Amino acid sequence: MKNFLIAICAVALLLTGCGDSANTNETSNTAQASPVAKNIPNFTAKTITGETVTNEIFAAKKITVVNIWGTFCPPCIAEMPELGEMARALPADAQIIGLVCDASEKSSQIQKAIQITREANADFVNIIPDAQLLKFMENVEAVPTTIFVNSKGEVVGKAVIGADVEAYKNELEKLLKQ
Repeated sequence: MKNFLIAICAVALLLTGCGDSANTNETSNTAQASPVAKNIPNFTAKTITGETVTNEIFAAKKITVVNIWGTFCPPCIAEMPELGEMARALPADAQIIGLVCDASEKSSQIQKAIQITREANADFVNIIPDAQLLKFMENVEAVPTTIFVNSKGEVVGKAVIGADVEAYKNELEKLLKQ
């Protein structure tokens, strides 16, 4: 059932998300109300490198930038080097994590995600969604979609749809000042 949900998510994102990579930076980078629930659900998932993570990952930082991406998405892959640079330059009270929407614990996308992040020098945490995170992402229509989460696991600020690292930085800066 879990693999079926992942397949449905990937197909839906392929059909509606990612979009025309030539057009992504022009029109889809709008900040808008979040397409996900207001709170991150309790979850226990694995990272692409095999570590177990829970929603406690958010507790240590004031704001977490959550980049929802797919291994099939050219704009997602193209922004990875810049996300890696951003992650290394973040202040102590912020972090970036990735949610690899098309990966499951037993899928070949894990190796692809490892390769993409390694080649991009994007060494921040990337999570393989469990059933709770898949449900949380049900209304995400395009990747990359980037949301912002506070230390309580609440989605805050405005989501950024499309690959626009400058927009992520701007939204993060606003949220850290609050």
